[in-house]
Amino acid sequence: MNKRQFFFGMILASVMGGLVVLAGLRFFVQPDAGQTFDEKQQASFVNLLSDKDFTIPDGINFVASAEVVTPAVVYVNSKVNYQRRGNRSELEELFGFPPREFNQEEGMPPQGISSGSGVIISSDGYIVTNNHVVEGANEVSISMENNKRYQAKIIGTDPTTDLALLKIEDEGLPFVRFGDSDDTQIGEWVLAVGNPFNLNSTVTAGIISAKARNIGILRGVENDLQIESFLQTDAVVNPGNSGGALVNLAGELVGINTAIATRTGTFSGYSFAVPSTLVKKVMDDLMEYGTVQRGLLGVRINNVSPELQEALDLNLSVDQGVYVAGVNEGSGGAEAGLKEGDVIVGVDGRETNNVATLQEMVARKRPGDQVEVDFIRDGEKMSAKATLKNFDGDTKIVIKEQPKVMEFAGVTFGDLDEDLMEALDLDGGAMIDSVTNPEWRKSGARVGFVITSLISESGRVRITSPEQLIEELADLEGEEIVVLGTFPDGTEYYFEVTP
Repeated sequence: MNKRQFFFGMILASVMGGLVVLAGLRFFVQPDAGQTFDEKQQASFVNLLSDKDFTIPDGINFVASAEVVTPAVVYVNSKVNYQRRGNRSELEELFGFPPREFNQEEGMPPQGISSGSGVIISSDGYIVTNNHVVEGANEVSISMENNKRYQAKIIGTDPTTDLALLKIEDEGLPFVRFGDSDDTQIGEWVLAVGNPFNLNSTVTAGIISAKARNIGILRGVENDLQIESFLQTDAVVNPGNSGGALVNLAGELVGINTAIATRTGTFSGYSFAVPSTLVKKVMDDLMEYGTVQRGLLGVRINNVSPELQEALDLNLSVDQGVYVAGVNEGSGGAEAGLKEGDVIVGVDGRETNNVATLQEMVARKRPGDQVEVDFIRDGEKMSAKATLKNFDGDTKIVIKEQPKVMEFAGVTFGDLDEDLMEALDLDGGAMIDSVTNPEWRKSGARVGFVITSLISESGRVRITSPEQLIEELADLEGEEIVVLGTFPDGTEYYFEVTP
């Protein structure tokens, strides 16, 4: 046997030996038909985590933020009494009773109900929500994540920013801290927390898609002072999320979810939130003064755009900014030297590339505050300090007078403010501020109802103030009476009760 034959013999023997081994293994090792999927899935994959003891990178940790925020986001339920028009009996006509068509068993007029979300912003029960969630409400109830329920008082509203401040009576409540929406960046992760479709404590995630968006949903508010400078996100927001929290991954409030861009009524890709810097200022105003303090620059403005420059046949030397189309006489802008044709490019060191940003920056201020305005005139950059004024053209702070509240048998009554008396064409009355007396509630007494008359066996008495009402009720104690009045939306109503 030569060397070549020996070499090939060794190779053939090795191959044959391997085949024998494989055949033996196949004979002795049976298929794992008895294994469970838990056993089947014990294989180790090097590209997957092998246990739960791991750290999620700080930039994408949603869990900690959700745990902090969810207990402080509440469900807001608003009720608005209304009444269908109907025929009155001869007795009702005689005494001037309003029509009364409602479920007599329930003892109250029909109610419209709206709902949304709110965010607790202090441990003693202050809550921020959207104005449109509580607008026109006679009664507002709050439900917590843990199912605790409260009656809320509306401290104040601001239709120009679509915000409202509520208050519930409790201490030690969980709350969400304000973050700085100025520090948010496009592409940053955020969470939306609210109650869409009555699904309590729903958390969705997305990113900041854009800042200082104006989508034209607040047009037509009083004096055209609406402020739209929304944070735009792609976090899923649906009906019921209004008034809920938009938070960063530190659990800080950076916005109040307010609107969605949709053609269907449900989420279609983008949602919009009032930035927290503006929210905080409005909440401080409502808590301290009862109304929002608006400082105005007093200029008529447009976004700089190629279309604007073409229409005006101008070369503004800048591609972005806010074009001053006019300056109101005696305004803060006029006194600072602003002129028609100027292009405002900054306020207090922040670039103002569009009208929305400029309006937001000014809206954070109060009458009497100063702002530094950077602007372009004839191609040259200039700056000036302007003192903001209120709508009346001065620097006074407006303090909303809080109505006096008086109590009788578990029902409290307050004064009417001037705006409400004017809207209802009344020269007086007494508004129900709270109702804990079960007999009054059963009779149909509701928060927000304005009492204008009492009818008893002695006749009819017109009510002009809470003080007079208390005196009349004390004199009529034990006697069945009829209470007449109206709700703030103009709905007339009456109920019977024994003081």
